[in-house]
Amino acid sequence: MLHSIAAKRGVMVVLALVLFASLTSFAAGPSEVWLKINLPNSPSARANMVMSYDPAGKNILLFGGYDGTYLNDTWIYTGGTWTQLNPVNSPTPRCAGAIAYDSNTQTMVMFGGFNGTQYMGDTWIWDGRAQTWTEANPTSVPKAVTLPMLFTDPVNGHAAMIGGYDGNFYHNEHWQWTGTDWTQRHPKTAFWARGAAVVANDYGHRQVVIFGGLADVNPNNTWTWNGVDWTMQNPSTQPPWLYYTPAAFDPVLNEVIVFAGSDGLNTTWAWTGNDWVSVPTLHSPSIRESHGMAYDNALQQLVIFGGNNRVTYLDGTYKLVKR
Repeated sequence: MLHSIAAKRGVMVVLALVLFASLTSFAAGPSEVWLKINLPNSPSARANMVMSYDPAGKNILLFGGYDGTYLNDTWIYTGGTWTQLNPVNSPTPRCAGAIAYDSNTQTMVMFGGFNGTQYMGDTWIWDGRAQTWTEANPTSVPKAVTLPMLFTDPVNGHAAMIGGYDGNFYHNEHWQWTGTDWTQRHPKTAFWARGAAVVANDYGHRQVVIFGGLADVNPNNTWTWNGVDWTMQNPSTQPPWLYYTPAAFDPVLNEVIVFAGSDGLNTTWAWTGNDWVSVPTLHSPSIRESHGMAYDNALQQLVIFGGNNRVTYLDGTYKLVKR
C-alpha cells in the first residue's frame, strides 16, 4: 500500500516537472513579433533604396530605389505614416547608394549608387528640418561606386564611407565627410574590400559593425570600427553569408538587428557587441533582400520596408514589437 502511494506520488512529481518544463519552454519562446502595418499611403514597391532614421527631422527618410526603373522620389515615415515630399531640388534617379547621419552638421549625407548606365560619385545632403536636398561640391571625391557602406563615426560623429563596387573592382578605401569635403582616412588595419555588406552603428558599444557583403575575396566575416582602427572579430556564431541586407541598432534591445534576406532567408539576427545570436520571432516578413530598415526613435520601433524576392518587388511595411 505504502509502495503504491509512493509510486503515485512519484508519477505526480514527474508530471508536475513535465508541466513546469513545458510552461518554461513556452515562456522562453519568441518575445519579438514582426507585424505588418496596413497603411493607406506608402511608397511604391521597390528595392535597393536608401532608408535611414534622420535625427534632425525626427523621421525615417527613404529615397529612390529600383522597381524596373530607377527612382528618385523622397518619402518620410513619421508617426506611423508615410508621406511623399516634393523638394524643389532632388538627386537624379538611382539605386544602391548609401546614406548616413552627420551629427556635426545635423544633416544626412548620401553617396554613390547606379542609374543603369553609370556608377555614381556625387554627394547629396538632406536637411531634415528644411526638407531639402542640396548637391555638395567637395574638392576630394571618392571613387564612383555602387553598394558602398555608410555610417556615423562613433568618435567624431561625422558621416563616413567604406567600400563599394566600381563595375570592375571592390574597394576598401575609408573616407570621412568633414561637412564640406571628403577626406581619406588611413587606419592601421586594412579592411577587406567589399560592397553590399550588412552595416550599422552599434551605439551601445560605440562601434560600427560590418558583416558579409560581395567581394573578390571571402567576405563572410565580421569587422568593427571603433573610430580609430578596424578589427576583424571572431564571433562564436554568425549568420549565414549575407548581402543586400540592411541592419539597424535597436536601443531597447541594445543590439544591432538584422533581418536576413539574401539567399531565400527570412530570419532575424542580432549583434550583441561581440557575437551574433539568432533571434526567434513570430510572423517574420516574407523572404526578401535589398529592403530598407531603420529604427524609428520617435515610435521606438524597428521598421522594414520593401525589397524584392527575386520574382517581384515588394511594398510592405513591418515593425518589430515586443509580445
